[in-house]
Amino acid sequence: MTRVFDGSSATGELRVGVAAALWNQAITDKLLSGALGRLEMLGIEDVTVVRVPGALELPLACKELANAGCDAVVAIGTVIKGDTDHYRIVVDESSRGITLASLETGIPVANAILAVHEYQHALDRAGPGQGNKGVEAVDAAIATAKALHELRSS
Repeated sequence: MTRVFDGSSATGELRVGVAAALWNQAITDKLLSGALGRLEMLGIEDVTVVRVPGALELPLACKELANAGCDAVVAIGTVIKGDTDHYRIVVDESSRGITLASLETGIPVANAILAVHEYQHALDRAGPGQGNKGVEAVDAAIATAKALHELRSS
């Protein structure tokens, strides 16, 4: 017998946390606006936003949001490549930390940390409408939370 858990039968109000970095705030604010707009469109009212300095602080904020009772979490940040290896360290470690936060808490954490080589690339991914990575991360986090709820309730 095959059983599919896709979140289509999950019911109830979700609590959603969003951790957003202040570094590259002109971009992260656009991603955050997209994420919050999507949550409002979905009718999700119980939303907590935590602002942290940068991408390296996002994993801890995500873990704390999950531990505080959020059903789904979104991490928002922007890392733009510079002339040093610092870019690679920040991208790798923030992504690793977000994955660990999700695995350790059992709560889906969607990664909307842009890792780009040019500022314009970040702007392109943070614009209004389709293509806003904050919106896409909300959709991924919600879908995963609902599917896991179904699985855990079966």
